[in-house]
Amino acid sequence: MTAAAKARKEARWNRRLWMRLATINALASTIALMLSAYLPEDVSAVVRFGAQVQFMHSMASIACATFMNVGAEAARHAPLFLLVGSLLFAVHHYGAAAGFWGLASGLTGFAAVMMASGWLIMFAAGRNIDTQG
Repeated sequence: MTAAAKARKEARWNRRLWMRLATINALASTIALMLSAYLPEDVSAVVRFGAQVQFMHSMASIACATFMNVGAEAARHAPLFLLVGSLLFAVHHYGAAAGFWGLASGLTGFAAVMMASGWLIMFAAGRNIDTQG
């Protein structure tokens, strides 16, 4: 791989992109959470749970930038898993609340594995914090 191709590839998955995607994900979860107040309680609880999980993983994705700033460069891979996993989890819950499908699904398990993978990547990346100085 040439240096220019490598630079283009690295430029695609950088802090700026992850922070922007995490912000959009957090906004979507905040809107869902606010709208859940106008739903019947049984439906509202499902939407709230999806929105809370989505929001906390958006914030974890933003925290990856801090990890990267202090030397855990490998943390740049975690937002992919955190954001995709939480989005799948939340959309599944939003769809269940809308009556499109039930909550019992393999998608929830897959989303949980994705989110857990993001946390494990952050954990592993932490081994490089403050080792450069």
